[in-house]
Formats: sequence, C-alpha cells, structure tokens
Amino acid sequence: MRKKIISFLFMACMLLSLTCMAEEYNMNAGDQLQIQVMGHADLTGTYIARTDGKFEYPLIGTVEIEGKTIDGLTQELKERLGEYIVNPLITINIAKMGSTRVFVLGEVRHAGLHELTKSHRVLDAIGAANGFTDKAAKKKVYLIRNGKEDNIQFLNFNAYLKKGDMSQNPILHEGDCLYLTSNHKFNFGRDVLPFIESWYFMRRADKKF
Repeated sequence: MRKKIISFLFMACMLLSLTCMAEEYNMNAGDQLQIQVMGHADLTGTYIARTDGKFEYPLIGTVEIEGKTIDGLTQELKERLGEYIVNPLITINIAKMGSTRVFVLGEVRHAGLHELTKSHRVLDAIGAANGFTDKAAKKKVYLIRNGKEDNIQFLNFNAYLKKGDMSQNPILHEGDCLYLTSNHKFNFGRDVLPFIESWYFMRRADKKF
C-alpha cells in the first residue's frame, strides 16, 4: 500500500511539473505539437515547426509558434478557427521539444555552444558543458537572453542546488548565453561578444539554407 501511495505521489508530481513547464515554456523551431480539436478529426494531429518557427494547419494556413506559450497558441487557434467553427475546443500538448542551442561560457569544463535536446533548463546546459570548474562562483551566474547585452539576468544557482528554487533554474531559449564567473566580474566584450558575433553569423547562415 505504501509503495502504491509513493508511486501515485511521484506520478502526480511529474504531471504537475510537466504542466507547469508547458505553461511557461516559449516554443521554438523544431518543437513537435499534438493538437486536438474536439469533434474534428481532420484538424487533429501532430505538427512540427519548421526552422522558421512555423507550420501549416488546415483551414487557417501558416501558424507561427516561435516565442509563444501553449496558452497563447491555444487562444490564437481558437480565434482563427472561430471563423469556420463555432466555439472550437482545442487542446495542445508538446509531444517533443526541438533542440535548443545555447552558449555556456566561463567557469565550466567545456565552454562553447551546446545543443539541448531533452530538457532546456540552466542545469541541463551546465551538464552539457561537463559541469562547473572548481573556481565557479555559483551564487552569481549571468544569463544573457538571445545574445542581447541589454537583456542580462543574474541567477543564484546555489539557491536552486540547495533549496530547489526553480526560479534560479529557468528554461533557456535559442541563442541564450550562460556565463559563470570565478570572481563575480563580467567582461562582455572580452569573454562573450566574440561568441555572440559567431552566433549572429551562424543564424544568418541558417536562414539562407
């Protein structure tokens, strides 16, 4: 009986975790979506966003998901399908996340560009970089959103490691950059800008192909 209760609680926590992640997750190119419209089998299916963050959907044509949440996309589809169907009931789930490329720089064992495929949080990125060095200052990690110098967040990763504070282990998006210092000093031009410039040219190359 005790094992059954523990198993039930574990499954409940897992489902809650996945639900919360889906609500806050901003979708990206390559994400695989399961879309269900009640009573309309022709509108129900699996759709994969192309490299431009878009996919084609029956009746309404091109749908862009880049940067949108599940709730936001659901509302958009309701409005657009509402021109053809009365009060459509739509459910959207992320069947599979596309890969996300992020930079992990500074005091990690393998600094550089890393591709995250299963989970896209800070912990996953640090793991992809083979973990911290002995000099890493975990109390102050810099998160640069989408390679923009004016969009920098400061994370206390110790708060996540010791207290489980998920706000300090956020979901990362395409083009984000993590920077781990050893002395809490940050030199954007010397340590990060060269990688951002490389990323910019790589993105331009992606769009050409």
